[in-house]
Amino acid sequence: MIVPGSASQEVAAALASELDEPLAAVEYDWFADGETLVRVPDAGDRAIVVASTVSDSAQVELLQLQDAARQRAEEVVTVLPYMGYGRQDEAFEPGEPVSARAMARAISTGTDRVMTVNPHEASIADFFEVPCATVDAASHLADPLPGLSDPLFLSPDAGAVDLAETVRDAYGTGTVDYFEKVRHSDTDVEIRPSDASTAGRDVVLVDDIVATGSTMSTAIGQLSAPERVFVTCVHPMLAANARTKLATAGVEAVYGTDTIERAVSAVSAAPAIAESL
Repeated sequence: MIVPGSASQEVAAALASELDEPLAAVEYDWFADGETLVRVPDAGDRAIVVASTVSDSAQVELLQLQDAARQRAEEVVTVLPYMGYGRQDEAFEPGEPVSARAMARAISTGTDRVMTVNPHEASIADFFEVPCATVDAASHLADPLPGLSDPLFLSPDAGAVDLAETVRDAYGTGTVDYFEKVRHSDTDVEIRPSDASTAGRDVVLVDDIVATGSTMSTAIGQLSAPERVFVTCVHPMLAANARTKLATAGVEAVYGTDTIERAVSAVSAAPAIAESL
């Protein structure tokens, strides 16, 4: 049975359809002091908890779902379409926590194995104390793209080139390049333009996550006379006014998956998850 978190109902429903498994009607309640309570119906022999930890409250909810499912199922599998705190994979300053490790350890206590979709750093899988597999859903980002003219698939930094190549290969044609990015702080990012010619071409920017939109908007500002600009990302966080920033920068459309459920979630990560289960 698929057990959905409240922030992952679309991807959980799509996964239930892909696997032809029932979808649990999880009930939620709240106490006067703000604490939450979940109720999971009969989960069968295997409970697949599908929950993106997009907030601290979603993280707590996931632990509750795991514990409730454990009481009813022989096996608990946890699917993290998006893992919050996953980008904090090391202590960047003395005295800081490795938050990805802390979250992984907590999640490990309530499950037999874990799957996570396109983590920012694949190495975070090693933080889990149960088997953890990573799922690549990037190829599905090619599906909603329109017909493109001499397309250039461009990643904001060298670390995302593999994603850009995956989307290009799925689309079937085009070239790949990247920007050089130097991050001075969370909000201060220097973008050094690549040598790729963008004049008169359709440019598709590809990344694993778009959070504030600042890095992507800065990159777009370095393009020289592109025909059209599209943004694709696995995890469309789009916090605060990120979508407005991208529109102001000249982006024609943004396409993401449903690992984080947003208006731009044009494709589902469920088929990729189902293949790996």
